[in-house]
Amino acid sequence: MIFIVVKFTVRPERSEDWLSLVEDFTKATRQEPGNVFFEWSRSVDNPHQFVLLEAFASPEAGREHVNSDHFKEAMAWMPRVIAGKPDIINVEVPGDGWSEMAELAPSQD
Repeated sequence: MIFIVVKFTVRPERSEDWLSLVEDFTKATRQEPGNVFFEWSRSVDNPHQFVLLEAFASPEAGREHVNSDHFKEAMAWMPRVIAGKPDIINVEVPGDGWSEMAELAPSQD
């Protein structure tokens, strides 16, 4: 599985719009056959920073994603909205999705 984390810092005047701006991109990516997950979060330390966790079933699925029309479209408009070049981690990991954390579970009381 290809696991990717991307930190996007958005221009302050556009940060409230970010999640709606990426909505079509997110929906289209989630519909890709090789997409495992594609999840956005907002930083608790920086209100203008958003973190994207994404995974693809294989390197081929990742290549298909970056060659898709919706990816190219997003890459065309995002430079006008971001405040800096995004930071990224892109690694291949074993498995095919999320696992349960062994060290923590809800209490039974």
